Amino acid sequence: MSLEAVKKEIDANSHRFIERLRDAVAIPSVSADPERRSDVLHMIDWAAKHLEALGADCQQIPNGTQQLPDGTEIVLPPVLFAELGKDPKKKTLLVYGHLDVQPAEKSDGWNTDPFVLTEKDGKLYGRGSSDDKGPVLAWMNAIEALKKLNIDIPVNIKFCLEGMEENGSEGLEDILTREKDGYLKDVDFCCISDSQWLGKTKPCLTYGLRGICYYFVEIQGVSQDLHSGIFGGSVYEPMNDLLWVLSQLSAVDGKIHIPEIHQMVAPVKEGERELYESIDFDIDEYRKDLGAFDLTTMDKAELLMRRWRYPSLSVHGIEGAFSSPGAKTVIPAKVVGKFSIRIVPNMKPNEVDDAVVAHLNKLWSQRGSPNRFKAYPGHEGGKCWSADPADPNYQAGARAMKAVFGVEPDLVREGCSIPITITFQELTGKNVLLLPICASDDMAHSQNEKMNVRNYIEGTKVMAAYLMELGKL
Repeated sequence: MSLEAVKKEIDANSHRFIERLRDAVAIPSVSADPERRSDVLHMIDWAAKHLEALGADCQQIPNGTQQLPDGTEIVLPPVLFAELGKDPKKKTLLVYGHLDVQPAEKSDGWNTDPFVLTEKDGKLYGRGSSDDKGPVLAWMNAIEALKKLNIDIPVNIKFCLEGMEENGSEGLEDILTREKDGYLKDVDFCCISDSQWLGKTKPCLTYGLRGICYYFVEIQGVSQDLHSGIFGGSVYEPMNDLLWVLSQLSAVDGKIHIPEIHQMVAPVKEGERELYESIDFDIDEYRKDLGAFDLTTMDKAELLMRRWRYPSLSVHGIEGAFSSPGAKTVIPAKVVGKFSIRIVPNMKPNEVDDAVVAHLNKLWSQRGSPNRFKAYPGHEGGKCWSADPADPNYQAGARAMKAVFGVEPDLVREGCSIPITITFQELTGKNVLLLPICASDDMAHSQNEKMNVRNYIEGTKVMAAYLMELGKL
């Protein structure tokens, strides 16, 4: 049966597929919030139920416990393995996705309730709609459509779905390593749909991701918060120290002021810049979509390389500082600054950690403050990743994209990090395909996260076409 019949079947069920996403978004599976751990467990159960309805054999792999900062322990969400088809004559596809989401409250600046899927102007607003519940459900939708038409799915499918991706994927790598010669042994293809297009209309395939290293800068000056009117001018203030340290880390255009970092970066190869020149990307539209007054450069190739090819440093917040509306004249006793560095080839997380902490200690020695200072990395850094876009798996993905959207997808790198990608690639020995179906303005991790109805439904068609293309390999 032709792909056109599959497309019609998916279109005919688009309303029901949207309702399925509505049900998933309604589960506030925020992995970073211990009070919502039960919701994450509920989300795992929900996904298992839906996969079992499609005929999959599901196992929830125990993942131990997580220790909270106060020393208490709570259960980690199990990792969901779901296997659809065990035909030894067929090749096997491994699909990874995550079912947890970032925190969200309407008071954060959402226009709608983040856990109520709201359709407006062809857009589906809700936390997790694009990252990553929408893409995970697109796989389910595609499989359902193929089975409804009695089309034999030409590959076995193994799902690996987790509930801690937004909180460091704790425990997942250990489980996968144990399963190298078990669940992962016979995998022929790997696919992840947890990234986005470069723009809003043209699809792409992603063959590279930056890694991430995260840091904390802790400064304490006194034993408790103080009134600035009474004590101001008589103590060395931790907040002033911290702001000075953070301000020394990068220039106004974002260039990192840690010399050792740049020495680690793989040199740009001859002809490499031209690859970025050829990508379909409107830099001015990008600026307008962000609502930015200006960008660090208006050179297209240079901007894309700054997003994907070079490391970047971002300051994320200050713990212990007053951040509520209104005025509060407090001198914080202790503050903790938080920042990260997105790393690229050939940067190694442990070497980056050593360089960053040494640089921070050097800066502190220059500050001349008597306050107590501590700089340290957060969770283990995530490595950067790249794959071979000439691999047959990528070619199947490209044909699927063209069959649905009518154009050849761009081949792009990405600036974000999915640390588990390299784990799958190393354990299976196969190139991992990143097959995004989300638009660039979906605002994952931000307020008003959404997925376009078009991307959700056409993305479901891409998943079905990709499965059919793999059967030809």
